[in-house]
Parts: sequence; C-alpha cells; structure tokens
Amino acid sequence: MIDPGPASSAAPAAPVPATLATRFRGYLPVVVDVETGGFDWNKHALLEIAVQPIELDSDGRLVPGEVASSHVVPAAGTLIDPKSLEVTGIDIDHPFRDAKPERQALEAVFAPVREAVKRHGCQRAILVGHNAHFDLNFLNAAVARSGHKRNPFHPFSVFDTVTLAGVAYGQTVLARAVQAAGFVWNGEEAHSAVYDTERTAELFCKIVNAWPARGG
Repeated sequence: MIDPGPASSAAPAAPVPATLATRFRGYLPVVVDVETGGFDWNKHALLEIAVQPIELDSDGRLVPGEVASSHVVPAAGTLIDPKSLEVTGIDIDHPFRDAKPERQALEAVFAPVREAVKRHGCQRAILVGHNAHFDLNFLNAAVARSGHKRNPFHPFSVFDTVTLAGVAYGQTVLARAVQAAGFVWNGEEAHSAVYDTERTAELFCKIVNAWPARGG
C-alpha cells in the first residue's frame, strides 16, 4: 500500500469574490443607446443619448444600474433626415425637450460613468450596445466635434448584444431577443434612448449571468 503522506492541515482557499474590476479585464460594461438624425455619424446629428452602467448584486450577479440621459441640440453643420424622426418620434422643437448642447449633453452622461468606473476600481468603460459600433461611432463623432477631453469609453472595443443574443437565443433583432430572454417589449416605447438602453441592459445581464463562471 502506498503511503499517501501526512494530510494537509491547510484549509481550502476561500473563493475570491467576483468584482467588476476583474470580471472584464478592468473594463466596466456600460450600456449605451443613441437616437440620431440618420445613419451617417460623420454628417447626421446626435439627438438623444442614454447610458446605464452595469452593477453587481449581493450574489455577484450582473444587474442594470441607474440610467443617465440627455436630449441633444443638433450640432452646427450636422444634418437630420426627416425619415429618422418618423422612426424615433423625436420632435426637435418640442418646448419640453430640454435639449443640451452637445458638449454639455456628453458631460451629463459621462460624469456618472466616470464615477461608476472609479467606484468599481475599473480602468475605463466599455460600451455595450445593440449594433454597438453604430452607437460608438456616433459617440466618438460627437466627442471629436465638441472637443470633449474626458471620454471614459474605450475608443473601439465593444460588447455587442446582437452577437450575444444570436448565440444565446438565435435572435438578432432587439425586440425579438428581449422577448426570447423572457422580458416584455413595448413597441410604443421603442426608439427612445432610455427605453432601448434599459432593455439592452436587461438582455446583456441575462445572457452573461447564464454563462458559466471562468474555469467552472
């Protein structure tokens, strides 16, 4: 019989608590949705933007955080395709729209993102979106136009829920993916930056929380 040697008296190592600082290589996922005056980020106006940092609950699961949003005054020289307004339902001249100039609107949503990045000990934010590079390109164009110097987002990397939902549910359209994930979709509220951000955040959290833990 082989002597197994003396039993180890060391207690098993306790599991390391999950943190957002380590979960995504130091990046904080922040869901973003923009509503715009068209599809060309080089010439069409940014009209609405909403952001929603992802948080952790007491069980270490991803949950949507608080939304910050702003309506945006179309920047000088940018264009608005009337067909885009028909889709979004945005009334540029509505007296209660409370739109901010582009630089102020960006700061209104960047400030809470920077706070969340700092609070979670992350390096910077990474944009989560449905067709995420569309949102990122409009965001980057607005940053360049306005000369904003404190953009917290990674300049080109994203997490795209089109890909995630395609893998998880076989759906790539946001409305269908949200419903496949078990959430309610209200078509009358769609194409609002806040509404689309909230649904995308729910979708992202649902998919990532269902993924096995690293090494597990």
